[in-house]
Amino acid sequence: MPYSEPSNLAIVACPGGEHFADEVITHLKHMYKHRFTLKNDVLSKRYEIEKTELIKKINFENDIDASDLYIKGEVTKYRPPKFKIPARFTYFANGEFKTELLESIRNKDVYIFQDVENREVISLNNGTNDVSLSVNDHVMSLLVTIDAVRQADAAAITLVVPAYPYSRQHKKKGREGLTASMLAHIYELLGTSRIITLDIHSREIVNAFNTSNFDNLHASYQIINELRKITDLTGQTEDVVIVAPDTGAIDRNKFYAVSLELPLAMIYKERDYSIVSHDAKNTNIKSMKLLGDVHGKVAFLADDMLGTGGTLLKAMAFLKEEGATKVIAAISLPFFTGNAIEQFDEAYKQGLFYRIIGTNAVYHEKLCGREWYINTNVSALFANVIMRLHHHQPLSDLLENRTLIQKMIRSQQSPQKS
Repeated sequence: MPYSEPSNLAIVACPGGEHFADEVITHLKHMYKHRFTLKNDVLSKRYEIEKTELIKKINFENDIDASDLYIKGEVTKYRPPKFKIPARFTYFANGEFKTELLESIRNKDVYIFQDVENREVISLNNGTNDVSLSVNDHVMSLLVTIDAVRQADAAAITLVVPAYPYSRQHKKKGREGLTASMLAHIYELLGTSRIITLDIHSREIVNAFNTSNFDNLHASYQIINELRKITDLTGQTEDVVIVAPDTGAIDRNKFYAVSLELPLAMIYKERDYSIVSHDAKNTNIKSMKLLGDVHGKVAFLADDMLGTGGTLLKAMAFLKEEGATKVIAAISLPFFTGNAIEQFDEAYKQGLFYRIIGTNAVYHEKLCGREWYINTNVSALFANVIMRLHHHQPLSDLLENRTLIQKMIRSQQSPQKS
């Protein structure tokens, strides 16, 4: 397996996922340079070969394995890999999409990136059209791209979709479809062998896949790293309590409580399901009750996604009424649809919450400019997963990151004890 030039690893970025793909590629380049340097240091000592000569030898081996005559770059220096495959995306007047790959991907392991919740204006048709696409547009663009990659004879296809589309349509309660499952079957039909996503809304979705592998990453380590910068998790100056915003978020918040060794509370909500929520102010929540105590404490809530934000706004206002000194929320997938940002601006002015921690898995320029919003970067996590998969290494410590979190917390406590 070449270390300096992973020539059979390729990334195709759909228009919506290009921003996140570029950030992941930046980390991949740093990781491969570090990997190459480390390998060169170890092998030069092990075999008593001068480093420059060893680099030349490694590059020679990579040139032998290359499908072309040789790989471009100096033979005595590290040659940074190229991951991104250039592509042309056409958006027709009637709403149809077309994807054209501008380089060969034959026999390559291809990772297709798509951010289906990207609401930013995207440049298409070689820059002649600027459009804002819906979730359905992004999904169709993804399907067209998968087919283009399949037709181009890729060895394996992996989807990188941090926000799994239609993940909230995973349970059948009446005469309705299981859209999350339907999309899983379509992905497999098109030849997808693996899906990488972030904090999936329901673990049941993995059961919809028959042949594809499903890797559900977690942003908990990155979120806690930001949380410890804005509050005292050691308990010396502040008491922190983890609060599950509803019954569906119990497992997620229990993970934080156990990892941080903090108390866990829960908000129970009575809902009127005859009312459909359309914005942050008009929700179907009728009443709330708190199981636990937040009086005089910092309340921390974690959830997987935020749409209009009405449920979270009511929960944060409720916790302030119950005596919480500060309310901090963490959202893995910050959609902030409709006028949610304006509603949170107003709530912040009223002092209903202190900060919201979100990830860059959803591209949202307007959101990142807010004083109350903290944008944590998960692209290094995705890059690490991709590199490990490509080199057939285990993912267990990345998927179950409790040990990493505990090490981080201990490193924070140690200086204060000395």
